[in-house]
Amino acid sequence: MMRRFTGDRLLVATHNAGKLEEMAALLAPFGIACVGAAEMRLPEPAETETTFIGNARIKAHAAAKATGLPALADDSGIEVEALGGAPGVYTADWAETPQGRDFVMAMTRTWAELEAINAPLPRRARFRSTLVLAWPDGHDEVFEGKVEGQVIWPMRGAQGHGYDPMFQPEGFDITFAQMEPAQKNVISHRADAFRKLMACFGG
Repeated sequence: MMRRFTGDRLLVATHNAGKLEEMAALLAPFGIACVGAAEMRLPEPAETETTFIGNARIKAHAAAKATGLPALADDSGIEVEALGGAPGVYTADWAETPQGRDFVMAMTRTWAELEAINAPLPRRARFRSTLVLAWPDGHDEVFEGKVEGQVIWPMRGAQGHGYDPMFQPEGFDITFAQMEPAQKNVISHRADAFRKLMACFGG
């Protein structure tokens, strides 16, 4: 039996402002106020698992335990078929630099690796999102979503975050980064996972 969320304040276990903004917009219709991990001055736990579910659980349970609030964590990434599913769970790692995350660098690396193996077009890819809603008592619920598409070059668009400028979802001729947030929030991998999560909120 799925546990229902009955509060009106939810901790979103992310330090990513773009991800927090997306989640807050998706939860707003339910009258739920979101607070981010950065605002709560929580450290970022080490993501030591090799799956999206494993890393989302680490983040959600660490935040719930530290604050006593139910916490929602997302672990997401892009899987490029011709690269054997890479970067996948290591999507953010590909963007890491001593100065912070550089997704232009990560996208450039991704395309360079595809070019190096002369991967055929279209270069199929998918975004995956795994949401874990954890309570301070250790209980959690897991919801998974995805969106299919392809990676394209050069990068296009200034909206969104992460790999959005090179991901063109199936059925569209524009990238996530060229879409208005409201449009992306209907079709994204996170939206797919959120539709499943809504059962926890009575949706």
